[in-house]
Amino acid sequence: MTRSLRQSMAWIHGWLGLLAGWILFAMFLTGTASYFRPEITQWMQPEQPANRVGAAAAAQSAVSYLSRVGVGDEQWYIYLPDDRTAVTRVFAIPGADAKPAKRPRPPELELDPRSGEPIHARETRGGEHFYRFHFQLQLPHPWGRWLAGLCAMFMLGAIVSGVVTHKRIFADFFTLRWNKGQRSWLDAHNVSAVLALPYHAVITYTGLMTLVLMYMPWPIVANYQQPADFGKEAYGYVFDDKASGRAAPLVAVAPLIADAERRLGQHAQRVVIRFPGDAAATVAVASGGASGLNARGGTVTYSGSTGRVTAADVGAGPALSTAGVMLGLHTAQFAAPALRWLLFALGLTGAAMVGTGLLLWTAARRRPNAAPFVGLRLVERLNIAAIAALPIGMASYLLANRLIPAAAVGRADAEVATMFYAWGGAALLQLARPAKRAWCELFALGALLFGAIPFVNAATTERGFFASLRAGDGLFVGFDVAMLAIAASLAAAAWSAGRERQVKTRRKVGEFAHV
Repeated sequence: MTRSLRQSMAWIHGWLGLLAGWILFAMFLTGTASYFRPEITQWMQPEQPANRVGAAAAAQSAVSYLSRVGVGDEQWYIYLPDDRTAVTRVFAIPGADAKPAKRPRPPELELDPRSGEPIHARETRGGEHFYRFHFQLQLPHPWGRWLAGLCAMFMLGAIVSGVVTHKRIFADFFTLRWNKGQRSWLDAHNVSAVLALPYHAVITYTGLMTLVLMYMPWPIVANYQQPADFGKEAYGYVFDDKASGRAAPLVAVAPLIADAERRLGQHAQRVVIRFPGDAAATVAVASGGASGLNARGGTVTYSGSTGRVTAADVGAGPALSTAGVMLGLHTAQFAAPALRWLLFALGLTGAAMVGTGLLLWTAARRRPNAAPFVGLRLVERLNIAAIAALPIGMASYLLANRLIPAAAVGRADAEVATMFYAWGGAALLQLARPAKRAWCELFALGALLFGAIPFVNAATTERGFFASLRAGDGLFVGFDVAMLAIAASLAAAAWSAGRERQVKTRRKVGEFAHV
């Protein structure tokens, strides 16, 4: 009975991992990069100021600017700078009666936190692109999220079935044999899986939970007439308020920020101002939970004309607190730099686990002196396209940020398009090469592109490695070092893929049955 169960779990493990493996690899790799989402965005906008001011001063300067240019706006969203973000981001919603401007404002503004004036930085999606691709897969809403959720469910099933399958799970953790063909790939798969097994399980489960209301909306449908009713009760959203039509100046927001931070016990992350300049204006100050596991934080709402507190949600109930913790564990906004680097390394083990599992599938089915069957050739080429070609696309995205003119129109979309053209082009061109040479050449090309990033950055900006080192700019210095480290890793992979091997192994019956 036990043997039958283990064999069934092995079959499930192998096929779940294979069917979702290529997408899961891309999700793991881009999701791991997203641990440094703000830092990537800062690097991709070298024009951002280096000066730092507090949240209260940044909010006040932003409101002063918006009060001049946003007369008649219905709502302002102000995202405040913090230790990892150097600019104030603003989204403004025009009023229903607003006349079309001769020069319409962009949907998002980046303001200098000190002066409140717009920053003339290059247009880019920065690290946000990797983050969004990680769970949307560059597909129209909501299909990308549905596909990512389906793959995450496959991943969770593969984790559970893998634990059941591996009866020597802890012994395998200490076993890594080199140059043993598929035995080596199995050891690498086991070590990368067992090394960070709790992380893999938590990151997969919490990823599903962050979008659980989209995947399972039926409790809300059964208990609320309108989705807006749920939002109002759960999050305090207000949808039916209206402007009074009586003009009233907006109170200074800096004291409100300080008061809200005292009440919430956390730093303010965003400010939402509704009906600015009207007697019915409201100022909602929200924390982001960056100092704790709960990523949702609390909100304090003030009257925009008097400054009086009208609502204070300083702590959510058990359900919303649980959802906030799930989100916090997944995004790790609370993590200090050392912990963030540790999570980054664990994320790479997840990509390695998926990648070695895909390679193991082909290694276990390749027969000496026998032509590979169609399915094997297809899986091998998809493996190359996912594992070796994706880094080429990611490096091309970063290089495009420096090579596309800073003032070019639509450059953010062009950067994203460059990533997919490079990724797709490499995936197609490798079809013209023998598989072994394709692995080697694509890894080498990825190493060349990542290695070129620090030099292109130094040639196109004033924030090259040595200039940043003299200025004490740790972010740009660290970014260049990280790019060279990635280039070295890919170069080592190219060397390993290209060298000839003499493999002598004895395969035991059932040894690789689970793949």
